[in-house]
Amino acid sequence: MARTPIPTAPNQAKPAAKPDRPRDPVAAGQRDAAYNRSAGFNYFLTDRYECGVELRGTEVKSIREGKANLKDAYGLLKDGELFLLNAHIGPFSHGNAMNHDSLRTRRLLMHKTEIRKLAGKATVKGFTLIPTRLYFRNGRVKCEIALAKGKQDWDKRETARKREADKEAKAAIARSQRR
Repeated sequence: MARTPIPTAPNQAKPAAKPDRPRDPVAAGQRDAAYNRSAGFNYFLTDRYECGVELRGTEVKSIREGKANLKDAYGLLKDGELFLLNAHIGPFSHGNAMNHDSLRTRRLLMHKTEIRKLAGKATVKGFTLIPTRLYFRNGRVKCEIALAKGKQDWDKRETARKREADKEAKAAIARSQRR
């Protein structure tokens, strides 16, 4: 006796097939694409904001490859818009003559009300906007930008001393627990 297949509804979802290889952690949003390590050393970071970045296609692909650097980058408010300057995104490896300029100025995307609040805080003397990290969220590149106040040399030495003291205290606690 031959069996006839049971018809399924056309809108019924089929189970998703697992990919053969795992997705890149940067592209999946599990790891930062770029992190500004010098920001915490050179500045006191106060408020942090998430904003989108207006990019070209080859720039997104380069960020996925890990070719982004935020070391000398900073944010600028001009005419009610927010821009990211000096952020280096290397050229895409498989790009052609239409590849992007690596140090071009990029627009940051935030709501107008957030930009107005940020403008009020950033105009205070001594404060600036510093990008702290680039990452992916739902397939889109996001930039975390922080309101920052520059550190003096003595501030940096004091921070290093505190870090060293905390490290020694943790080591002493660990030694005492081993006994």
